[in-house]
Amino acid sequence: MNFTVYILFSESKNKFYIGFTSNLEDRIIRHNQKSKGFTGNVNDWKIVYTENYQSKELAHKRELQIKSWKSRIKIQELIKNKN
Repeated sequence: MNFTVYILFSESKNKFYIGFTSNLEDRIIRHNQKSKGFTGNVNDWKIVYTENYQSKELAHKRELQIKSWKSRIKIQELIKNKN
């Protein structure tokens, strides 16, 4: 099974969200359903970045690494350099 580390961006919140999943399509639908949690109160989340991994452990490690930066600029550079 493959796992995807992803970064979402919301125009209305002007914020990024970092996560990982084994089913990106389903995950995005859930993020945009206005449920509880960080992504829940808006429904304009768009995928701006992805990375694929062979294992859940590697994907989770990478998600935590990106989150640990706590730097919008570093995240924007990552996105820009991928595209």
